[in-house]
Amino acid sequence: MNINLRIFTFVVIFFLFFLVSGTLRLSAQITFSGILDSSVSAQSGAGDSPAFSCGIEEYANLRMQAKLKDSAAFYSAFNFIAAAGDYAANAAVGSSAFVAGENYIAAIELERLYFRLSGEYAGFDGGLLRMPFGYGQVWRPSDFLNPPNPLKPDARPRAVLGAGLSWYPSDSLKLLGLSVAPRDPFSQNGKGGLIGFSIDQHWDKASLQMLYAFESPKDASNQGIHRAGMSVKVDLELGLVLDTLYTYNSETHTEIDGLSFSAGADYSFFDGNLFVLAEYLYNGAASSTSRYGGGGFSNKNYLYSGITWCFNDYTNAGLALISGFDDVSFTPIVSVNHDLFQGVTLSISAQVPLDRDLFSGDGNRGELGPIPPDELQPLLPVTGERLGRYFDVTAKIRLRF
Repeated sequence: MNINLRIFTFVVIFFLFFLVSGTLRLSAQITFSGILDSSVSAQSGAGDSPAFSCGIEEYANLRMQAKLKDSAAFYSAFNFIAAAGDYAANAAVGSSAFVAGENYIAAIELERLYFRLSGEYAGFDGGLLRMPFGYGQVWRPSDFLNPPNPLKPDARPRAVLGAGLSWYPSDSLKLLGLSVAPRDPFSQNGKGGLIGFSIDQHWDKASLQMLYAFESPKDASNQGIHRAGMSVKVDLELGLVLDTLYTYNSETHTEIDGLSFSAGADYSFFDGNLFVLAEYLYNGAASSTSRYGGGGFSNKNYLYSGITWCFNDYTNAGLALISGFDDVSFTPIVSVNHDLFQGVTLSISAQVPLDRDLFSGDGNRGELGPIPPDELQPLLPVTGERLGRYFDVTAKIRLRF
């Protein structure tokens, strides 16, 4: 069967299934929601990248929720993607999920598929679901299953196949036990699987989360990976947040390089119209935010600083700077958001990587600069070439329904 025909057939079956389910109302309250992003980008390439390139992407996220009485619910979400140009080149690298059309590539991706059982004092979630941790707004080291990257603010959070059992001794206290399947989906003996627990305590002006997780060894040569951390936020006139996670791997004899630590503060001026945020990150070489540990960064010390000005209820503009102190590199980010009308938002953002080599040509290329250092090249999409960018700009219209 033709690949495009298979995609079309899947979409038709998907919608017919839920249409029939909603029509029959099989003792469930079914609701649908979603977003549609239409994005275009332009980029000035550095190194071996094209001097100028552009891309276009249509992305839809469709979510469904079915409530069964008051004690059970089913959730699912699908991503539908069509891309060309830069978006296609970046998305298709290392992925077999995309198929080619005449002038685009396309994919259908299962994002969430899980159920929830809830009672007065306990709850259970199981399936393909998101397991977030931490209160940090930028770095969030304790969210080790899907560490965020401020350079990619629109990246979709990764789901994991697992389960969580929650217990609520009081309205402000939550105890969670969790289990996650091995990162290698073909592991049949369970080696590499993860178990753990977390404690969440909330007060009027503060919240505390503590986390421990153990990743079982993949072979007899090591004793597994231990992770322990905590996250704290305090909401006073000044908002404060601390987020840290230590990763210990007996095979690599992890020491201080297993620590990832972030601390930040935010404050609002002029009746909330001006919002200021700053967060520092210490990134150990084997920690949760490092490239080795599943994150996206290779240096040790970073600072995110940003301001957002709200012109009115419909328009705001932001300026942020991500700084890497170890190699003296920076990436300024400019963004503007405007609500065209209810449910429709226009967003424009631009990034301009900077480092010492850009201004002096002395060869001191930085991680956040136009062309990353050679030791980072193997982690880039196309090996053997020095890929980079002098700037890129993206415009996106988002529809919520």
